Amino acid sequence: MKDANVKNGWVALTFHTLLVSFILAPLVVVALVSFTDKDYFAMPFSGASFKWFVAIWDAPDIISAFWLSLWLALGAATLAAALALPCAVAIARYRFMGRDALMALLMSPLMIPHIVLGVAFLRFFSVTGVSGSFTALMLTHTVVVLPYSLRLTLAALVGLDREAELAARSLGAARLTTVRRVLLPLIMPGVAGGWLLAFIQSFDEVTMTIFVATPGTTTLPVAMYNRISQMTDPLIASTSTVLIVGTLLLMVLLDRIVGLDKVLIGKS
Repeated sequence: MKDANVKNGWVALTFHTLLVSFILAPLVVVALVSFTDKDYFAMPFSGASFKWFVAIWDAPDIISAFWLSLWLALGAATLAAALALPCAVAIARYRFMGRDALMALLMSPLMIPHIVLGVAFLRFFSVTGVSGSFTALMLTHTVVVLPYSLRLTLAALVGLDREAELAARSLGAARLTTVRRVLLPLIMPGVAGGWLLAFIQSFDEVTMTIFVATPGTTTLPVAMYNRISQMTDPLIASTSTVLIVGTLLLMVLLDRIVGLDKVLIGKS
């Protein structure tokens, strides 16, 4: 029997290199185009410049849309994590009538095309008279990103040893104290990962948002879509590069925080 720790051969290494290069190629191209000194999309370019990064500050529609998308993603991801936690605990720990139906309902936004969801939400908000509000937009994003948060929280709960919780209860800890001091630290990596995926998905959502958003609630992806359909300057490329770098920094920061929590829990 071959040793499982044997390194991959050159064929596997070549395949992985080609696969990663194929995945990263569009991001690299966008980043290179954002440094062009031309007034149009060009690569390769004769000279590099930061003019299109500076131009972001001179585009008030992009700046305002960024802040709206940021608050929208924070609210939708946090609300989705708060809803996913009790749902995941109920599905993972208990057997009750309608359990599978509840799971299917919560995961259904992954199976329904976002264009269909957009039309449905547009019709619903038009009938109820709440269309165009930030709250309505945040609720639609919460519905869309809830499956991502639920999936990772549920994965952290499934197979989790309950001995620590039972020990805390036997020592007199209340149920809420057990959840706060024992259960939450154990599943925090799953909750944090689900929150991050929900945040990224909400921030990047464009198909459904086009139907629900109004001129007063235009998100960054919608603003970028409108701009690229009307202009051909590389401002969109520089904005996308900033978002790529910001997402990487956010993932590294969250990984550091959750990793530190895991180390501290393991030593306690």
